[in-house]
Formats: sequence, structure tokens, C-alpha cells
Amino acid sequence: MSEHYYSKNPQVESKPSKWQYTLRGFLFTFETDAGVFSKSEVDFGSRVLIDCFVMPDVDGHVLDVGCGYGPIGLSIAKSYPDRIVEMMDVNERAVNLAKKNAELNGVQNVQIYESDALSSVPNGKIAAVLTNPPIRAGKDTIFRFYDEAYDKLADSGELWVVIQKKQGAPSTFDYLELKFSKVEIVEKKKGYWIIKARK
Repeated sequence: MSEHYYSKNPQVESKPSKWQYTLRGFLFTFETDAGVFSKSEVDFGSRVLIDCFVMPDVDGHVLDVGCGYGPIGLSIAKSYPDRIVEMMDVNERAVNLAKKNAELNGVQNVQIYESDALSSVPNGKIAAVLTNPPIRAGKDTIFRFYDEAYDKLADSGELWVVIQKKQGAPSTFDYLELKFSKVEIVEKKKGYWIIKARK
């Protein structure tokens, strides 16, 4: 299998770049690099997830699983300054970029760290988990994300997933219905589904 962004240490040569993007009404400056997901712009699926997300009325942190260089977690943190947003990724380069981008954009209510799936996530109660899962990591890895998210969520906490129909949105929906008390499709746009699952 060729290397991709779901790697602990991307071996691809570093080629940093910096650009700006508006998310949830905030102008962000992002530094990105080769070896991280969607390095030249905020990808369409993440943008739809960011726009759709509504904070559940549940106490606890927010968790961005597979945060990459940070667009989802940082935009949610900026929108909800009274919440702590935990951001994690298996990719060390991505984690370092997310930390740098938090500083660049003055976002302080974040905790950014390395984790394979949710293994390093503290066992506090999480109000919401957001993820644009790494499809190329395979279904077993992605479904493990969902299982571990369920375990970390507070009662009535929510998992928000963006996934393309052709890359497994229907099977994700069916799988989540087996575990969660309520699963719904919040949005369908250009083949992307936003799925919300409440514990």
C-alpha cells in the first residue's frame, strides 16, 4: 500500500505553504505541508461538516478526530470559545501544523495531540465528536473510530461524520444505527453525507 496522510511519519518531502480561508465567518491563515490531507484548500466535505455542526446541549469537550492541519477543530473552537476542543491525529506532521495554526489564529481553547484512532483521548466525557474519516485507512479503522467515539461520548453526546456516498456513507449509517440511540442524515451535498449519531 502506498503511503498516504494516514501515516505517523510522512516520508514525503516537506513543502510548506500558507494561505487564507474563511470558515464560519472567521478568516483563518493556515500553514500546511505535503503529507497532510487536502493541503492546498479546505476540502469540500470538511466545509460542509463545519457549516452544518450545531453544538449539542451536553456538557463536555468537543473532539476532532483526524484533525489534519486543523480546519474543523479550529473553526469550531473559534465559534464556541467557552468549549475546549480536543484535536488529534496519527500524523505527527499534521499535529505540529495544527498547533502552529492554533497559534497563528489566536485560538487558545484547544488541546492538540497525537493519537492512533482515539487511543490517547482522555476518558473524560465528550459532548461531540467530529470526523472526516481517513477513507483510505480502510473500513475496519473507520468503524473503530465510531466504536471508540461511542465509548468516549457523554450520555446524549453526538458523533458527526462527513463521508461520501460512494465511499461508504450508507454502510456507515447502518453501522451507527446498531450502536447509537438516534442516527440521522443532517445534509446531503454533492455526494457527501453529514451523519449525526446521538448516544
